[in-house]
Amino acid sequence: MSYQVIARKYRPQRFEDVVGQEHVTQTLANAIARKRIAHAYLFVGPRGTGKTTIARIFAKCLNCTDGPKVDFSDDDSRVQEIAEGRSLDVLEIDGASNNGVEQVRELRETCKYAPAKSAFKIYIIDEVHMLSTAAFNALLKTLEEPPAHVKFMFATTEPEKVLATILSRCQRFDLRRIPSGLIVKQLRQIAGKESVTIDDAALYAIARGADGGMRDAESALDQLISFCGGEIVEADVLSMFGLAAQGQILALSQAVLAGETENALQLLNELARQGKDLGRLVSELLQHFRNLLIFQVSRGELALLEVSETEAAVLAKQADGLSSDGLTRMMDVLADCEGRLRDTASRKILLEVTLLKMIEARHAVSIDTVLKQLQQLRAEAGGVLPRPAAARATGGVAASATPSQAAARPPVAVAATGHAAPAGGSELDQLWHKLVEAISQVSPFVRSYFIEAHPVSLSKNLLTIGFDPEFAEHRALVDNSRNHALLQTKLAELGHPNVQVKFIQASAPENRPPPPPPPPPSPAAPAPAPAPATPAASPVVAVAPAKPNPPPAATGKDDFKNDPLVQKALEVFKGQIVEVRS
Repeated sequence: MSYQVIARKYRPQRFEDVVGQEHVTQTLANAIARKRIAHAYLFVGPRGTGKTTIARIFAKCLNCTDGPKVDFSDDDSRVQEIAEGRSLDVLEIDGASNNGVEQVRELRETCKYAPAKSAFKIYIIDEVHMLSTAAFNALLKTLEEPPAHVKFMFATTEPEKVLATILSRCQRFDLRRIPSGLIVKQLRQIAGKESVTIDDAALYAIARGADGGMRDAESALDQLISFCGGEIVEADVLSMFGLAAQGQILALSQAVLAGETENALQLLNELARQGKDLGRLVSELLQHFRNLLIFQVSRGELALLEVSETEAAVLAKQADGLSSDGLTRMMDVLADCEGRLRDTASRKILLEVTLLKMIEARHAVSIDTVLKQLQQLRAEAGGVLPRPAAARATGGVAASATPSQAAARPPVAVAATGHAAPAGGSELDQLWHKLVEAISQVSPFVRSYFIEAHPVSLSKNLLTIGFDPEFAEHRALVDNSRNHALLQTKLAELGHPNVQVKFIQASAPENRPPPPPPPPPSPAAPAPAPAPATPAASPVVAVAPAKPNPPPAATGKDDFKNDPLVQKALEVFKGQIVEVRS
């Protein structure tokens, strides 16, 4: 007897032999038991999942002796004829090579005749989507009202190409990709019957390469037996099919999650040097990060995943301390790479860039989050959008006064702003609170950084401002020429001209006064001019009075363009202000 390949030798002969398609086989068995057999069936699914096999088993159930019945005898002559493809009443037609109108017309003529010796004349048309539109139209009438002894069974991998008028006349069954665990179990049984030793890692590698198709997995096992003989290990599978080892996939993903750029690029270079399929590598990386996301969202529910014990342990380790937003962004980068990989000539370079983008995307912040944080800062600063100094005169204080103008005008108490300095405390603390209030009139955003700071000293025309170690990063945000100029201007208005500013990291004293509250929104109507301050025995910190007619306020982009925090955001995101909405 001639050699028979594994995919044919171990092809299911009964419904209970079919793996992973119980939702289809059980429905057909129930239909036979209740004698509710339709005249046309359409089996849809990926290649190698059992479409034609189920159609043949269904034909055996219908045409067996004393049928229709599910539990037919293997020794039945009619069943054997169907299994061997020589039954006169079960005709298998290839839709790809018999796709014309003439072939369909011939089918219409022959289906009128009664079956030779079975209960039904059954037509199994594989790849039915390959029929032409004219052929489909020629089949419509026969398919809608066929003779009682005729049954049609169609199989296709592309149901969207089948005419809707054909689909509406059939009972449709969608076959699923077979889970890796079931493929591994079936391959292990076949290897045992073939007296072949194969380890679990090799079985899982074959299942990964089969992508849910049992026939592909069995063909791969057949080829490996010819290549390796009676003992198969994972390295044989990987070298034959260009797959990356599961450990390599997990190591590369760990390097990306840990931000180890050099290690990730070295691992990729090693995989490329070994001749691995980079397209397949991207797909497997995407599948791993998908598993990681599902594992994290489901809080470790393994029933939703098809992973080995080793991968499950790695998922539990990697999911700790990782945000789902970061995972989603990394998957977006991978999915974009997968789409571009088909058209690029330098696949390795594209994948290297993708790994770098994934590392950057781990902690990237979405624009929605940035806007939410800016909104929160605005709310904490008093709910007032920043306005340039030349446009505001609140409480009789002209924010645009120069140091020389401040020195030439009579003093006016800062208490006119509505926020008096706290009672008690040193003159430096009082000056600091008034300085923070003055800054908040120009930019509430900048104020939100200075309320975490404290004055250290004021001597020899040098004001030293300290930030606690926990707020050390604020120091870099405010230490720029624009903020230096703003502070010098406000100090001059408060009676301290020609003072330089220095920022340092220093802990605040334990008895540090609380920061002043944020100022209320500016009233629509101009505030009345304040009365001159009365002389006092103690020194009075004062600012220049407001001009009677302030210049018109700047509008639109200019309001935000002059704000230091907005400028910092533009610098970080390499962007520009396009539109300002209230």
